Amino acid sequence: MFGTFVLRELIGHIITTLQREAPGTWFIKFQGENGMSQDQLAIHGGAPAKQRPDPPMYPGGMAIDHEEEAAVLEVLRNKHLYRYTGPYKTASKVEQLEKTFAENKGVRYAQAVNAGTSALICGLAALGVGPGDEVIVPAFTWIASAAAILSVGAVPIVAEVDESLLMDPNDIEQKITPYTKAIMPVHMRGAPCRMDEILAVARKHNLKVIEDTAQANGASYKGKYCGTWGDVGCFSLQFNKIITAGEGGMVVTNEEEYWKRACMFHDPIGALNRGFATEELRYGINFRMTEIQAAIALVQLSKLENLVRDMRERQRMLKSGMADLAKQKGITFRASNDPDGDAGICTIFFVESPEVAKNVTKALNAENIGAAMLYERDNIDYHVYAHWVPIIEQRAWAAGGDPWKWAKRDINYSHDMCPRSLELLGRAVHLDCSPLLSNEDVEETLEGLDKVLNAVA
Repeated sequence: MFGTFVLRELIGHIITTLQREAPGTWFIKFQGENGMSQDQLAIHGGAPAKQRPDPPMYPGGMAIDHEEEAAVLEVLRNKHLYRYTGPYKTASKVEQLEKTFAENKGVRYAQAVNAGTSALICGLAALGVGPGDEVIVPAFTWIASAAAILSVGAVPIVAEVDESLLMDPNDIEQKITPYTKAIMPVHMRGAPCRMDEILAVARKHNLKVIEDTAQANGASYKGKYCGTWGDVGCFSLQFNKIITAGEGGMVVTNEEEYWKRACMFHDPIGALNRGFATEELRYGINFRMTEIQAAIALVQLSKLENLVRDMRERQRMLKSGMADLAKQKGITFRASNDPDGDAGICTIFFVESPEVAKNVTKALNAENIGAAMLYERDNIDYHVYAHWVPIIEQRAWAAGGDPWKWAKRDINYSHDMCPRSLELLGRAVHLDCSPLLSNEDVEETLEGLDKVLNAVA
């Protein structure tokens, strides 16, 4: 499968041996069809190792075909765009999605909502998180995780990530105060957190656990789906996620009380329609999912298993193909808490410094390889806490409605409050593992990595 790559590795070994015996004497060029030196970096004018750019990294979005089209047309033709009413008697797609999603995850309840952030807000409300409470989040997560906490009047407390780039269970203990109400582990970039250790900490301190599984739909930890370990799990169906409805989200739980509260908070009509007891009722807002979103999501859910399978295979091929080179160059991969459970959406490796990471990333991009850095101090990216400027500076929407004023102690943030996280993220190089990558794409990517890492790292 990787014939060209293996041949280059063998010849490279021969060159290294010869250069050791007679330094500076030996130099071999690989001539391409256009006569250009194949060992010259593309960033310096050489031919790119990869013939075409990576496919767009929208796994579910790129899988949209006639099935989703037919599902949407069915909703339109029935004129049933709103889950509760329509001119004709037809079954609700949203209700069907809730049942199917719960079955898929092996949980008792699933509540469909209009966005992943809405799922987090409903999940927090379900757990009774509110003003004066603190919720621990990891330093590496999309800002919506923290914003959802603020939206219910609580405040986010940021914990370090470890070499897995996920919440470090050891640092959670350092961030717990008498006012901590919940822990929000985030399964970033498709990888599962150490949920057994996180749950042990939560039980020790009588805390709730709400999982942010926006980027890890289909991932698992020790054979159990991410999003089903905690008290509540939250998923996103936004277009960048593994499966998509453009927008949308899901809240899952095995506790009836939490499901009822999430249902009421997301939509007061739903609570009435389900016949909840009057004394249970709470006010809610409109986070309803549309029938069109649900129709698309139902089709996408049927494709999830194959998408994850294909991404895992591409990830395995890349990591396996890089193994010897990584060892030679002193490069380490992101730690894995469960290699078999990783959704496979990316391969992340660490180089020696942010400067090297930047040079490697630029050189790989020139080779038509879609590499990216995870953190640069001067490049705002809301996936890293240090760039959550509105939160770090505690900018509230209204003077009297400031969650930090409702806190029971002084809360202070700073750009450098999680130095270990910034150090790791700054040295990380990220490669997408699209399910659309062909074997040839993977082989050429490996050739490009070999070319770049030998020259730059």
